[in-house]
Amino acid sequence: MSKLFLNTRTCLCLFLILNVSLIANSQKANSSFKIIAFYTAKNDLAHIDFVREAHQWFKQQGEKYNFQYDSTNNWNNLNLGFLSQYKVVLFLDTRPEDTAQRTAFQHYMENGGGWIGFHFSAFALTPSAFPQNWDWYHNQFLGSGEYGSNTWRPTSAILKVEAKKHPVTKGLPAKITAAPNEWYRWQNDLRQNKDIKILLSIDPSSFPLGTGPKPHEIWHEGYYPVVWTNTKYRMVYFNMGHNDMDYEGKTNKPLSSTFSSEHQNKLLINSILWLGRSK
Repeated sequence: MSKLFLNTRTCLCLFLILNVSLIANSQKANSSFKIIAFYTAKNDLAHIDFVREAHQWFKQQGEKYNFQYDSTNNWNNLNLGFLSQYKVVLFLDTRPEDTAQRTAFQHYMENGGGWIGFHFSAFALTPSAFPQNWDWYHNQFLGSGEYGSNTWRPTSAILKVEAKKHPVTKGLPAKITAAPNEWYRWQNDLRQNKDIKILLSIDPSSFPLGTGPKPHEIWHEGYYPVVWTNTKYRMVYFNMGHNDMDYEGKTNKPLSSTFSSEHQNKLLINSILWLGRSK
């Protein structure tokens, strides 16, 4: 066999190896994306503890699933220039209050941005420190309207998967066990909104849900959506995000973790990858 043939064959092999490597690196680069979490972490110890956990968990998952997790408590960053860097925005515990910030967020969402909101980010109650003074967000985007009531104490719940073929629920069983949480009831019946697709709801096997001590803090029946998407936007809302805390013992230490449920964590990862990697 001639040296010329061997050299040609060697060069061809090296070319193929290099080409495969370049394609693999290109695919990896194309699959990466950035997400940004906005938070306040000032008003409730349970919400503050959730934010602390979220920072750690999302950073770890980003290393595993090839996305970059950034966070900021400066809500002035909620502007079009800043948001243009990110595929997905997270509201961990609150919502923007400034008109310019709200306008920028609405523009971001109406032009294909991705969003995941947790627990208190949907809260609105008039009168309160967070009144319902943003109709687009609470009635059109979320569809939930004002806050109605909640269970207490934070407890786990069995959740029913309502949309088994949706990318967010991919690979989940028909029912999952959620981490302990304070569960919310809303003013609007999301089932009556044609744009809302309910992904998970409280399964009746969870009742009674909550431990009180007040009777109205224990739910015995009813229909309660806890994860949903608005089909007009690229978004998912999660009712989760309130850890159980030792208020009675006055240690104020966390008694539960929002990220203690394997299936609930899969929901989150599915949501991030669906929003981050889709066009």
